[in-house]
Amino acid sequence: MADPQVAHSETDPARTVLEACRRAGFALAGIAPASPTDYAEELHAWLRAGKHGEMHYLEKHVEARLDPERILEGARSVICVADRHVDRAPSDRLPSERRFRGRIARYARGDDYHRVIKKRLHALADELSTRFPEERFRACVDTAPLLEREYAARAGLGAIGKHTLLIERGVTSYLLLGELLTTLELNGTGPEERIDPCASCTRCIEACPTDAITPWSVDATRCISYLTIEHRSMIDESFFEPIGDWLFGCDICQEVCPHNRPTRRTKAAARHEAYAPRTDSFDLLEMLNWSEDDRRAALTHSAIKRAKLNMLKRNALIVAGNALRNGQDDADHPQLRARIRELADDQTEDALVRDTARQIQRRLDTPPND
Repeated sequence: MADPQVAHSETDPARTVLEACRRAGFALAGIAPASPTDYAEELHAWLRAGKHGEMHYLEKHVEARLDPERILEGARSVICVADRHVDRAPSDRLPSERRFRGRIARYARGDDYHRVIKKRLHALADELSTRFPEERFRACVDTAPLLEREYAARAGLGAIGKHTLLIERGVTSYLLLGELLTTLELNGTGPEERIDPCASCTRCIEACPTDAITPWSVDATRCISYLTIEHRSMIDESFFEPIGDWLFGCDICQEVCPHNRPTRRTKAAARHEAYAPRTDSFDLLEMLNWSEDDRRAALTHSAIKRAKLNMLKRNALIVAGNALRNGQDDADHPQLRARIRELADDQTEDALVRDTARQIQRRLDTPPND
C-alpha cells in the first residue's frame, strides 16, 4: 500500500511545501518561479550611480543577483517565507525624559532574524529533502545574493511599495524574509500582474528626513539605515541633525505608511515571539564607555552586532550631539558632555570615534541657530 504522504507529495508538491512552511511557524509563505530578475537594468543603473555607497558586496556577484540559477544550479522555484516582527506600528519617538538614549529600528529589538529564520529554513530543507530526495534545496536569508523582495512579491507575499519594502497590504510592512531555492518544479502562488500598493500616496517620500526616497528607489548613501548600519567611515555632517535619535537603523518610512495603521486585522496578525523587544534604545553614555567585550555581551543575540564598536560609538556621538543641542541649557548631562570631550582628545581611541567626537564638540560649541 502506498504511503499517503508520498502520494500527496507527488500529486500536489506545492501544497505539501506550503503546509510545511506553516508548520515551521512562518506567517506568510508562497512560491515563485526561479526565473531571472525583471529589474536587471534598474540594478545596473543604481550601481553605476553609486547609490549603494560602501556596500561593495553588492557590486560582487551581480550576475548571481540577476539569476537564481547562479546561486543554485538547476533552480526552478523559490519558496518564499516571511515573519512579522511588529504587531502594531505607531511612531515611538523617545519622550523628552529619555532623550539621552539612542533609538534602534524595530527589527533589531528582539532576536537576530538571520538566526531565527535560517534555523527553521534549514529544518524545512531537511524535511523537504526527505520528501523529495531527488531535489536540492538551499536556504537564503538576506546575506545570499538574491533579490528577495522581488521574489516574495512574485510569490504573492505582498507588493513592493515606493519605499522599496515589501508590504503585506492592509497588514504590515514590518516583515523579515527568507527563501529556499530548489530544483523542485512547483506551481507559483503569486499574482499574474504586478501590484501597486501605494497608488498616489507619497507619505514615505515626504517623511524621509534625508530625502533618500524616490518612487520605488532608495539612495542608500542618504538613508539613515545605511548610514548607521552599513556605512563604516565618517558620516557627512549634513546628515547629523536628520539622524535625530536613531542609533541603529530607521523606521520613519514605515511609521507613516498607511498599511501599518493599527486595525483589527493587524491586531490579529501577531508577530513571531522571537522578535519580542528586549529594548527599544540604549543609554548613550553607557555605549560611549563600552569595550569590545561590552559590545559582545550586550548584543549576543541581536542583529545590531553587525555594527562594529567604532560605528556604534560614532552613531552614539551623533545622537548625543543632537540631544544636547536640543537641550534647555549647557548644564544638561555634564557626564555626557565630558565623555565627548574625552573621546575627542583620546589619541588611543579609534580614529572614527575620535574624529566624530571632535565634530560633535565643534557643533556643541556653536549655537544651533548659527
